[in-house]
Amino acid sequence: MMKTSDTAIKQKDLNQIMWRSLPMEFGWNYERQMHLAFAHMMSPLMKKLYKENPKQYSEALERQMEFFNCTPQIVPFIGGVVASMEEKNANDEAFDVTSISAIKTALMGPLSGIGDSIFLGTIRVVAVGLAASFSLKGNVLGPLLFLLAYNIPAFLLRYYGVRIGYNMGAGYLDKIQKSGLMETFKTAASILGVMVIGAMTDSMVVVKAVMKFGTGKSATTLQSIFDGILPGLLSLVVLYIFYVLNKRKVNVLWQLLGATVAGVVLTVVGVLGV
Repeated sequence: MMKTSDTAIKQKDLNQIMWRSLPMEFGWNYERQMHLAFAHMMSPLMKKLYKENPKQYSEALERQMEFFNCTPQIVPFIGGVVASMEEKNANDEAFDVTSISAIKTALMGPLSGIGDSIFLGTIRVVAVGLAASFSLKGNVLGPLLFLLAYNIPAFLLRYYGVRIGYNMGAGYLDKIQKSGLMETFKTAASILGVMVIGAMTDSMVVVKAVMKFGTGKSATTLQSIFDGILPGLLSLVVLYIFYVLNKRKVNVLWQLLGATVAGVVLTVVGVLGV
């Protein structure tokens, strides 16, 4: 299939991705986090690219509904990269679609670290400091200064980010495809993605064993024993349990209900705690 003028990605398509990225956290949930918002951001472009093939359109939407989480201001950049890859897939029957998911997973972790440091750890703090100094004096510029100082960099990053992401993807995909490095690139991205998910486990899956052995100062907690074996071991075990349940297609609601009941029971009997 050759790229035609009506399916080629244009500036207005990239602008649409940028604007639809604004409510990125409105659809957040504990199962896949920002997946609904990401699919909402990309859905018009998927409809344009695959309008002549309903099956490909459905598959493209399913790809956008996979687990996703990243600093909202960085998301348009990833959307631009995905847009270039989806465009390549729509015009090349030999394109490996699994590389799209691999790239998304590989990018969201490292870029979240950068984005959170810049916007949450730096720009937001500076903006609040400036705004507070004006507000304490009763100056109406205080809240306005905060909105401007925080949102102007955010909008600029969204606007240029989606374009940079698209141009980088569109420019390098052809080179990678022709050189035969796509398979190596996909494997490397998959490995990085697994490492990112593994690193997120300890901070996002919180399990603490408070049961004690012994009395007084010599008492040893069950958590310290597990930490001595491998820090974050309980979190990893819980993640593996959910991985097995998901692989067996157990309903997510039953998983959440089971985790809630197990957590309450183990807390009541003194095994788990905070």
